Amino acid sequence: MRIHKDLTPERWFRFSRFDQLANVGTDIARTIKWKNEGNTDYSENAFERAMELLDLTITDPKNKNGARKELLRVREALKDYFVYENEYKTTEEFWQTYFYQFNYASAIARGR
Repeated sequence: MRIHKDLTPERWFRFSRFDQLANVGTDIARTIKWKNEGNTDYSENAFERAMELLDLTITDPKNKNGARKELLRVREALKDYFVYENEYKTTEEFWQTYFYQFNYASAIARGR
């Protein structure tokens, strides 16, 4: 089921990789926030939105080569942390730090 109904792949692909991952990170931050507040439904919805955006990012032709491999690993590790048993032993802080760098890079690219 598509969550971002107005977001076409073509439109998403116009964003830079930094912008794409900053947007994924926003939904991961929401996932963590709602999880910590005990709102399972909101947390799960935010996670599904993040996965949809990450899947679009993975299919973006500009992310082909080496980036795609990292994106697939990120997807696997996110699923491991939020859905499965956290075998990779990541933390909320790890994910916040990981995605923060894309927000920062995106802001620099926009001159902020």
